[in-house]
Amino acid sequence: MTSKDCGSHHSDSSPRKIFRRVILPIIIILFIILLVILFIWAILQPSKPRFILQDATVFNFNVSGNPPDLLSSNFQVTLSSRNPNDKIGIYYDRLDVYASYGSQQITFATSIPSTYQGHKEVNVWSPFIGGSSVPVAPYNALSLAEDQTRGAIMLLIRLNGRVRWKVGAFITGTYHLHVRCPAYINFGNSAAGVIVGYNAVKYTLVTTCSVSF
Repeated sequence: MTSKDCGSHHSDSSPRKIFRRVILPIIIILFIILLVILFIWAILQPSKPRFILQDATVFNFNVSGNPPDLLSSNFQVTLSSRNPNDKIGIYYDRLDVYASYGSQQITFATSIPSTYQGHKEVNVWSPFIGGSSVPVAPYNALSLAEDQTRGAIMLLIRLNGRVRWKVGAFITGTYHLHVRCPAYINFGNSAAGVIVGYNAVKYTLVTTCSVSF
């Protein structure tokens, strides 16, 4: 009699029965929750935020060296971001802005304070970015010399960060945000912009930026 009781107890606590009675229901519940989240997400159809590079105020921008291989810059850019969703909010947990030339970073990164962007809301930032005598990579030296002769240079204003989406009370995990804004900057040609101060020229750009995650 005792032997049968022990056998029955051992059978009730077998790994297969534990999996079927405890672990399997948990897996099913988690699967249902995930399915509901994906279903809601599909109905809402979230759209990426839209960024525009509105203008750039140049305080200093020049090339030095022989051959030209050092780039110095100091300017302020105005970026606007619009949340096109009417049911989804966006948390910008971290945003870093910098300029690049020929895939090379040429300024220090400037951080934008964390913020929340509500439905259909627009945020505008005007960070300062710059770098002093930044060595240009050899593969960019030739094109830099040509740009100096032409009197203008094509830069990319880049914004990298981390965002989260908010749907009602639900907040998603973190996504990496990458924004690329082309900017055509002149070398000291004030006629192409508006003089806004001593040695400062403001260029209106209104450039649509590419956004990816």
